[in-house]
Amino acid sequence: MDAVPVPRVKVCCIQSVAEAAAAVRHGASALGLVSRMPSGPGVIPDETIARIAAAVPPPVATFLLTCLQDAASIIDQQRRLRATAVQVCDRLESGSYADLREALPGIRLVAVVHVTGPGSVEEAVAVAREADAILLDSGRPDAVVKELGGTGRRHDWALSRRIREAVGVPVFLAGGITPENVAEAVAAVGPFGIDVCTGVRTAGALDEAKLERLFAALGA
Repeated sequence: MDAVPVPRVKVCCIQSVAEAAAAVRHGASALGLVSRMPSGPGVIPDETIARIAAAVPPPVATFLLTCLQDAASIIDQQRRLRATAVQVCDRLESGSYADLREALPGIRLVAVVHVTGPGSVEEAVAVAREADAILLDSGRPDAVVKELGGTGRRHDWALSRRIREAVGVPVFLAGGITPENVAEAVAAVGPFGIDVCTGVRTAGALDEAKLERLFAALGA
């Protein structure tokens, strides 16, 4: 049986330039910068997002996490904050990924699919035709107070594997990943990348010891 490649690691919920530098030092390939959300951890002001995005050296990617559901507002937000990728955490209601791509040349578009049941497979296959990558998370976008990430909950990795096998774009796996279960997650799903937030934090702050254990568990 072929070995599963070591996935890229995206460290999300970055709070400061210092946290960004620490994550990069440990080996992060991408950083998640969380703009206003209806719930969940890690939200920082737009000015802080812009400052961190400007400080991160290439080739490390900066993902702008947005809850906006209209393409025009997302375009304006990215142009102001200048991340290298946009992570669309909710379903678009106005405009399209084609609109985003035309207006934001060179910016990677990552569509979040919240794995809530078998219907998520069809949703992922559809949006994968438009996005550069898919990120599988454990939110509840249909809840009264939307959950769009950072829940610390693990979802059904068997469904995530089905999605990964069904789409033709890279897949990031998020949702309840910790240093203790990351090897299991990679073996179960075989993702291009993993996304961690609460699993590498203590009292809300990036915990470098946890981050070190996570990379060690990956064999990175």
